[in-house]
Amino acid sequence: MVAMPPALTGDPEGTLTDSAAELSAETHGISPGTAKGADAGGTPIRPQGTPLSANIAKPHVRGAAQKDKIEVKYGPCTPGTANCDGARTGCITQSGDPNYFDPPTVTYVRVNNGPWDAVRVSCGVPDSVTIPGAPSEPPVTVAVEPPPVPTFAQIQTAFKELPFSQPSVSVQPKGMRTLINLPTYYEASWPDDAGLEPGEVSKPVTLLSWTVEFKISARDYRYDFGDDTTSRWTSSAGGTYPDGDVTHTYTDTGDMDVKVDARLTGQYRVNGGTWQDIATTADLQDEPVDTLEVVGTRTRLTS
Repeated sequence: MVAMPPALTGDPEGTLTDSAAELSAETHGISPGTAKGADAGGTPIRPQGTPLSANIAKPHVRGAAQKDKIEVKYGPCTPGTANCDGARTGCITQSGDPNYFDPPTVTYVRVNNGPWDAVRVSCGVPDSVTIPGAPSEPPVTVAVEPPPVPTFAQIQTAFKELPFSQPSVSVQPKGMRTLINLPTYYEASWPDDAGLEPGEVSKPVTLLSWTVEFKISARDYRYDFGDDTTSRWTSSAGGTYPDGDVTHTYTDTGDMDVKVDARLTGQYRVNGGTWQDIATTADLQDEPVDTLEVVGTRTRLTS
């Protein structure tokens, strides 16, 4: 068991015990409340079916009678505070794996619609919370449903729905004008706009009880040269003369509608945890089309 810091200044440390609940929710007419925003850092490390209860002995939490309405909810222990950072370290130590641990979670209790009271910090969400009973009453144990967590498929879907930027084509010779029988150099260019592009990290996305961030990277590109030919999918973003490795030589003059298709991938992390591969691809659609004029007069390449 890891000694956890209190949730708020002045809060006493609670005690986590691996004991099953002795009193049922139905007996006491209690409500499990709502689990909101519970922190998550990966797969829980407790074996399935192992009970975990938080015994609360806080003076200003009223004693509960059997017919009192008792509600419990959970919230993330906010990163960046000394209490929560210390708790996170303790939970990782308990797990032994920084990628898979029960993250620090704050337990809140209220009685008979009174104020919510932050009563303790624990590694993960307890299965139950026990508070002292009213005079001559036994302790009351609240069994609480764990907060819902998204599936990996839902995380992948959220990645695909991010507001991505769309690349356009830059060519050399400059000015969107080139010469037949001369290699034309292609490069994928990302606009300076509000959309996400390779190398950037998304704003936090809330998925059920998790907060997820995504780091964007380019998987590959395909260049449409506008003369009924395209490149193969390539990891290269192209470049300029003389080092660019995506080129095309036109054999006919005319206006060519050129563009670059992009597929993005990346990584994700939960509540500031370790980055993990997203293992899926966002295939961008409707990338902008530019017109390249192919002429029969000589054009000089400049770097």
